[in-house]
Amino acid sequence: MSKSVLPARLVAVLQALLVISLWSSSWVLIKFGLRDIGPLTFAGLRYFLAFLVLVPFALTRANRQALRSLAKRHWLLLTALGLLIYMVSPGAQYVALSYLPAVTTMLLFTFGTVTIALLSGISLREAPTRLQWCGIACALSGGYLYFHPVRIPLGELVGIAVALVSMLSYSIAAILGRGIARSRVVSPLLMTVVSMGAGSIVLLVSGLAAEGMPSIGLTNWLMIFWLSIANTSFTFVLWNRTLRTLTAVESSMIANAMVVEIAVLAWLFLGERLTLASGVGLGLVILGTVVVQLKGRRSTG
Repeated sequence: MSKSVLPARLVAVLQALLVISLWSSSWVLIKFGLRDIGPLTFAGLRYFLAFLVLVPFALTRANRQALRSLAKRHWLLLTALGLLIYMVSPGAQYVALSYLPAVTTMLLFTFGTVTIALLSGISLREAPTRLQWCGIACALSGGYLYFHPVRIPLGELVGIAVALVSMLSYSIAAILGRGIARSRVVSPLLMTVVSMGAGSIVLLVSGLAAEGMPSIGLTNWLMIFWLSIANTSFTFVLWNRTLRTLTAVESSMIANAMVVEIAVLAWLFLGERLTLASGVGLGLVILGTVVVQLKGRRSTG
């Protein structure tokens, strides 16, 4: 790996780690918010407000010119990305969290790494190396150990099914997002604004139609604003920036490390379990994530 590439990759990894730290706190805040707000409306408010925060930054002369120069194909790709990552995936995630513990939902997300790895090799020609597959297997083994023995109450099956829908939507969006970012036809800011606008508007309208307008107290509004500004508008722009450097698999593995932070936060604030075996499992997740980052890409795209 050349000297000019290494710093960029290191910066991208550190930026991605900052993003997942903020995203991890979101899962705990969402669990609190779901006590008073319907899942689709909650998710829609979060992403739509984040979209409004970013709109002024997208209206500079240079950005307006860049938007006008986008081909129809790129508008369609960004719209598809938005519907997947800002409507289907978070909408299903919020519904799943209304049925399942936060760490259980996140564990199901870790299996998206395998889906992303397979799709990445086919559509992006960024197939994981053998060492990266070992890292993926290590992290997935850690996720399994964390919950072993797995006992799933019958009432949680709906939540699991919805969580898998969210995971698959995110996996497809990860491939699509990496392809758009790698092409560099649009800046990370505009990529976020256009896609988030498309997905959040549809999600919010769907939530209000299905659940009605909730009565939201001051505490929940503060929570929504924090999630919108710090944990969404800022983090998604930064995340889309890292996708210019990191492959879809590498980004997915870093995202999987959220299971560690979420487990600790859920133990501290939600009373969810954390045992010695769980700790070993989380350690394997961290190790697997590090292994994936140690091996360079098979192709630069």
